Amino acid sequence: MYIWHLSALMPQPHPTILLVTPVWNDSARLAGFGAQLARALAATALPIRWIIADDGSEKADRARLAALLESFAAVFPQVTLHFAAAHHGKGAVIREAWALDPHAEWLAFVDADGAVSAPDTLTLIAEAIAAACSVMGIRKRTAATQIKESFYRGVMHRVFLAVADRMLGLRSEDLQCGAKVLRAADYRQIAPQLRENGLAFDSELLCALHHSGAAWQERPVNWTQIKGGKVHPLRDAWGMLQALYRVRKRFRAPL
Repeated sequence: MYIWHLSALMPQPHPTILLVTPVWNDSARLAGFGAQLARALAATALPIRWIIADDGSEKADRARLAALLESFAAVFPQVTLHFAAAHHGKGAVIREAWALDPHAEWLAFVDADGAVSAPDTLTLIAEAIAAACSVMGIRKRTAATQIKESFYRGVMHRVFLAVADRMLGLRSEDLQCGAKVLRAADYRQIAPQLRENGLAFDSELLCALHHSGAAWQERPVNWTQIKGGKVHPLRDAWGMLQALYRVRKRFRAPL
C-alpha cells in the first residue's frame, strides 16, 4: 500500500477529524461529489483531514483518481489519496484509512456516490462534536429531509432493516446509511473485533458499538439514489444475510 500525498513537504496542522471517502472503480461519480465536498470542506472551520481511500481499483481508475486529487487539493489542500494494496471491500479500506491517523479524535466516512450530500456530511460532523457523541446518518423522510429512491430500492431497504433488527436487535432506523461520525475512542475500543470487509461493515460496526456499551445518536439526512451503483439488493441479499449471521454469532446469542 502507499499514499499519494500532494503536500507532503508542507507543514500540516494536526487534524482532529479524519473523514474517509471509500472508492472502488468509481472515479466518475466521485468527480462530481468530490468537487462538492472539497468546496464544503474549504468553507468550514472544522479541523478536518480528508482521505480518499481507494479499494484496489483498476489502473486506469487509479490514474483518474490521481488527477481528481489535484483538482480537489486546489480547493481543499488537506486531502490525500490512499491506495490499498488489493480489493477487499468497503469495510476493509475504511478501517485501513482510519488507522492512518491514530491521534484523530473523530473518525467519519461518507460514500463516494454523493447520496448523502457534502452539507449533510458536515452537519453530521458538527452535530457529533457538539453532542460529544457518535452520530449516524439515517435515511428518513421528515419535514426537513427528503429521500429520493426507486420504489424497489425502498422496499428492499425496509426488508433488510426488518431482518437486521430481528437478527441483531439494534433498533436502528438505518444501519447501512453511508455517512457516519464516530468518537475515535469508542471505535478504537472495538476495532480489533471487526471482521466484515464488505458492505456489512456498517451493521457490524453498530453491533460492536452496542455490545461495547457505546452510545450514538441517529440523525435524518437527505438521501438521493445515484445511478451507477455497484450494490444490487437482490443479487447481494444472500451475502448480506450470511454476513449478518456471522455478526450475530460473534456478538449475540445464537438464533
